[in-house]
Amino acid sequence: MSTNPKPHDLLWGMTPDQLPADAPAWAWQVLAAGHPVVVRRALCEPGLVAVGIRGASRDQRLAATMPIPAIQRLLSPEQLRLRTDTGLPALGALEAVAPLLDATSLPWGPTGGVGFQLATGIAVLHEASDLDLLLRTPTPFSRQHARMLLAALNEAPCRIDLQLETPNGAVALREWAGDSRRVLLKSPEGARLVDNPWLPLERAA
Repeated sequence: MSTNPKPHDLLWGMTPDQLPADAPAWAWQVLAAGHPVVVRRALCEPGLVAVGIRGASRDQRLAATMPIPAIQRLLSPEQLRLRTDTGLPALGALEAVAPLLDATSLPWGPTGGVGFQLATGIAVLHEASDLDLLLRTPTPFSRQHARMLLAALNEAPCRIDLQLETPNGAVALREWAGDSRRVLLKSPEGARLVDNPWLPLERAA
């Protein structure tokens, strides 16, 4: 399939034989079961996409690469926001903040454990799970607006960690809403401190 995978997209189609020979047994089992992998933010060779493989516990995480032609299906965070599930604080928080994020008129969706559970139906959440969100901000998102959004999200029934996805990478809403002049921008080339996450990287620092 023709795709342009972006960080946090879930991909299906990676097989155990595409793992390095020294990959742990749990990673082989995950792919053999047909579970998706998640696109991570890293540079890799042409024809490959950097992905992360998720196991049953928090210590079971593996960075790998997937051949782009192997992708059979892709779900983005924006597509997952349209799915529903109930019974846990993180899922209740997603439902509660949806109107607030819809009001920004910007693309958004759940990532992390909530996104994975909504996409697969596999129960990975628990009562203390956080809600991870992505908000795509192709143009500057003011710090005042960030503070207002953070204050509203802090009213949710669980902790919410929202990433602002800029053309250069991602910055945490909590950081952009804070008082520090420089914030940590996560880009494919690595993390760096910048004044303005929306400026080209040679000017942002």
